[in-house]
Amino acid sequence: MAGNSPCASCKLLRRRCTRDCIFAPYFPSSDPQKFALVHKVFGASNVSKMLQELPFHQRADAVSSLVYEAHARVRDPVYGCVGAISYLQNQVSELQMQLAVAQAEIFCIQMQQEPVMPNPETEDPDQKSYLLQNELPQYLNYASSSNVIYDSLSRDNIFGHDMVS
Repeated sequence: MAGNSPCASCKLLRRRCTRDCIFAPYFPSSDPQKFALVHKVFGASNVSKMLQELPFHQRADAVSSLVYEAHARVRDPVYGCVGAISYLQNQVSELQMQLAVAQAEIFCIQMQQEPVMPNPETEDPDQKSYLLQNELPQYLNYASSSNVIYDSLSRDNIFGHDMVS
């Protein structure tokens, strides 16, 4: 408890805030919405139990994660953070695919500009398809996005200023 003002959790729960209140360091009275959201999604009792089980130095990070997950759950009650992660994984997969196509196009242009003249004396028949077998696949190797959950999230929903407190 800071001064005479009870923490946001004690205010919301209408109880007296003691010096050893587990919520006070993480839910100040100046930000009541933070605890209200976490309480709505997880419940005060569950949050209290989670915080008590953690070492003191990890509690601030845990509260930050709970607040983020609570925001995500309010926005997307079914998937929560997983929906945001899936959206971002889908974006990464699409960008990897675009990068692979661009690299393949660059490679093709380079091959057109610098034609390799085979030397009949040193040409090995086993090496004819070396380029196709060993170098081209690196430009076409991109991650599959078939296991990504497609969601109607937009970038603003994930990175909006109200997602992180």
